[in-house]
Amino acid sequence: MLANAKTNMQGFTLMNFLSPLKRLRIPLVALVVATATIGFGASASYAQNLFAPAIKVNDKVITGFEIQQRARMLQLFRSPGDPTQEARKQLIEERLKMDAAETLGVLPTRDEIDAGMQEFAGRANMTKEQFIGALGGAGVEPAAFRDFVTAGVVWRGLVRAKFGNRVEVNDGDIDRALSSTGAANVRVLLSEIILPAPPPRAAAAQARAEQISQIKSLSGFASAARKYSASASRGRGGKLQWMPITNLPAQIRGLVLGLAPGQVSDPIPIPGGIVLFQMRAIEEGKAAAQEYAAIEYAAYYINGGRTPEALATAKKLKRRVDTCDDLYGVAKGQPAEVLERGSKKPSEIPTDIGIELAKLDKHEVSTTLTRANGQTLVFLMLCGRTPQLGEDVARDEVGLGLRNRRLASYADGYLEQLRAEARIVEY
Repeated sequence: MLANAKTNMQGFTLMNFLSPLKRLRIPLVALVVATATIGFGASASYAQNLFAPAIKVNDKVITGFEIQQRARMLQLFRSPGDPTQEARKQLIEERLKMDAAETLGVLPTRDEIDAGMQEFAGRANMTKEQFIGALGGAGVEPAAFRDFVTAGVVWRGLVRAKFGNRVEVNDGDIDRALSSTGAANVRVLLSEIILPAPPPRAAAAQARAEQISQIKSLSGFASAARKYSASASRGRGGKLQWMPITNLPAQIRGLVLGLAPGQVSDPIPIPGGIVLFQMRAIEEGKAAAQEYAAIEYAAYYINGGRTPEALATAKKLKRRVDTCDDLYGVAKGQPAEVLERGSKKPSEIPTDIGIELAKLDKHEVSTTLTRANGQTLVFLMLCGRTPQLGEDVARDEVGLGLRNRRLASYADGYLEQLRAEARIVEY
């Protein structure tokens, strides 16, 4: 039930992002006590307004304090758009989800919520307690984090309980998909965002990735790519060319096939960074795309990470070399570990390298990735691909994609129905 719990942060380096809420670093109980003891001056009036109902969704109330807390998180995440308006929208949707879950009796246990919070913190290599402490240091109360995760866990469980039995993918479905729209002849048109996330900036990067994953428009994703992505595609708004689904690493294909046009993937952690994909279009070709038994590539490591000096070195190197063999001359006289070259099965290739290789033709270069906590730039070149003969496409990937698409369609339609039937009053 945790896949929909979408928030993340790491030990905050965002302390310089001051706001009125951050300066209100007082627990709720302390605020109430302070209000009772300071009389009916301006502070008391402010506190009364802060905890008064701001929105009513059916019988559930959203206070100004909750809106302010969520808006604060969105500010920390540098979420696009107006943080207050986005906070109001999110909280309304979460009340609708909670209301529906209570009506159907589908509610998570305390242990499931705690597990969701821990999983959230774990993505940032933190314990739940460390994560909550980091949030508190930026002016966000623990309850705001818990409520956010709870809503995600609730919605995931509700969608599974309500629609899980309707989404059955059998062998016939997979056979039809393979014969007419199967993974073996699917091409995808994706956009990408690659966020650098070395340890000092991992918190901000993960938080931003979680917000980007909520984007629902092509223009919004393109804008975020131009602003935040470290990939060479950033100037194009993250847009990639058509590629066979089989070019992507196997562990990514199911995730991509589960996206409907316009949808954004969950953040995908890679060494020193985070990747997100948006599906722009999917095409079912007539000719089957080639599966590969092995992929040969070379990685030349440049000190300095993504510093201007290291990137300038990579740019000069790109002009000097035409093939993978040319890199031997570049690495001559240097330690052996500066150049890595080999041929590996697709399943043995690290996910981040596999993603980059999927975008390359023979002897093309990527300088998107880093190693050593961002201190080393990877000059990655595709040397070639060895076709695979006589092996079937993994049926479970096709089945997962079909199931995810159907569940996502049910979930989106259900949320719109809940919104249309709800009584929403904004004060």
